[in-house]
Amino acid sequence: MGRFAAPKSEETVVDPEIPVDIVIGARCEVESTEPGLKKRGTVRFTGLTNFSKGVWIGIEYDEPMGKNDGSVQGERYFSCHPNHGVFVRPDRVKVGDYPVEDLDFDDEEM
Repeated sequence: MGRFAAPKSEETVVDPEIPVDIVIGARCEVESTEPGLKKRGTVRFTGLTNFSKGVWIGIEYDEPMGKNDGSVQGERYFSCHPNHGVFVRPDRVKVGDYPVEDLDFDDEEM
């Protein structure tokens, strides 16, 4: 060890890799646990969180199909309308040209 070696107590922390195509502001589609259901939205957060280990992707859904408003356990990661936010693992997110779908409900269908 030379005099320029870093002390052992200083460890380099490397962030887990986030896929390069998952960037803040990208349109995406999220795999659902319900067969045939795809949820569309916009990436609002990528990175580590305090609520669980590993990399998480914060999504603002187009429709109120989420679980939060961008905050979890009192910590805000991004902002969106209530029930529009969700955090998912990167492998469930597909980034692409996913325009906002207009859900046309007739008064009779509601």
